[in-house]
Amino acid sequence: MTSPHRADRGLVRLCVLAVVAGLATGLLGGAFRWCLGHLDRWRVEMLDWSAGFGVPGWLVPIAVTAAGAAVGALAVRLVPTAAGSGIQHVEAVERGEAVPAPLRLIPAKFVGALAAIGSGLVLGREGPTVHMGAVVGSETGRRGGLDDVDVRVMQTSLSGAGLAVAFTAPIGGALFALEEVGRSFRLRLVLPTVFAVVAAVAVGRVILGDRPEFDVPSLDVPSVTTLPVFVVFGLVSGLVGIAYSRTVLGTLGWVGRFSRVPPIARAALIGAAIGALLAIDARTAGGGDGLTQAVVDGGVVLPALVALFLVRFVAGPLSYAAGTPGGLFAPLLALGALWGATFAEVADVVVQQSDPGGSGFRGAMILAGMAALFGAVVRAPLTGMVVVMEMTATTTVALPMLAATAAAVLVAHLSGSPPVYDSLRERMLANSVRREDEPGPDPAP
Repeated sequence: MTSPHRADRGLVRLCVLAVVAGLATGLLGGAFRWCLGHLDRWRVEMLDWSAGFGVPGWLVPIAVTAAGAAVGALAVRLVPTAAGSGIQHVEAVERGEAVPAPLRLIPAKFVGALAAIGSGLVLGREGPTVHMGAVVGSETGRRGGLDDVDVRVMQTSLSGAGLAVAFTAPIGGALFALEEVGRSFRLRLVLPTVFAVVAAVAVGRVILGDRPEFDVPSLDVPSVTTLPVFVVFGLVSGLVGIAYSRTVLGTLGWVGRFSRVPPIARAALIGAAIGALLAIDARTAGGGDGLTQAVVDGGVVLPALVALFLVRFVAGPLSYAAGTPGGLFAPLLALGALWGATFAEVADVVVQQSDPGGSGFRGAMILAGMAALFGAVVRAPLTGMVVVMEMTATTTVALPMLAATAAAVLVAHLSGSPPVYDSLRERMLANSVRREDEPGPDPAP
């Protein structure tokens, strides 16, 4: 039996190592976001430049995105565990279903994700930072002499630090590690997670600054008479979330049928398709941060809201099926903003009858849409709500957001549809078994 004093010393050691790993994760995640920000600006300049050539200029974004997707797929070919978000792999390690990823995943994920996301694929920056943070955590724990159980604690804690740096959302990152990955609030996981998140976000803010991700104007608290509208919105959002999860999995299955086409060529073809969307309208592709800000600012009107929602509803899963490094969260938040704004526009006439002027209603619906769709797809409602509140520095709409997110998660749960990362984890493990038994297709993300 372990003595209390020995257990306390073990916890202190775990927390110290978590701080060290958190500092490294903050540096790594901050550098990744800094590079990605420059690539995003370069992509906008490239699109403006190529538009000056008329129709022939369309070939430029098509070629650039195809090349970026190919580079991302090449990174996965060198390090197969770098495919996709990586969150499903982090969760598999936490559950003892997989071993921690090797250290060489970090350069593969870093470069591959920059190429894929920076070139315009509809992928999120959080997947790479979560996965890289988890590798930093497990490697720090291993080199610090921890046993296998505490190594898993370290990789789970640092996955939360990775998410925190990705969105500058420290509380959301901690909740992600506890609610989604660890699914436990035991002290031995909570304390290292908090220490790791604090260290990582502190370093990340030195690199990236202290501003929230989105500039949201001050929102009035919507009238309580509108709460039934948010509940209805949440119920419908649950159905949308189910459809999106199934689209992600269905697209992976459909693309996987073309097993005779080399993975790098498949990724390039998908990249070319996304590049064509970029040539038509830059808002249809990319991670979606700029689009979310435009929606918040009211710069996207109803016909465009619907069109962008439908296009990105398909483009996101298609980009993910390319098998390059990249996550699902950021595009999902942009999709939720589009969905919330669309619903607000349609419901505006009804709402104004009970809440004259609809003060704060549209903004509240946008933020509720981001949290509700996240909750329905990922099935981590607390993480989704807190991440949105931290990214927008807004808490005045917490009540309608809670109502919408709870309703969305309830519908998704009662439908029997599993959380998307549970499905992706099962798919990853099944593919791993098949590759061990016989030569077969490349790993699916």
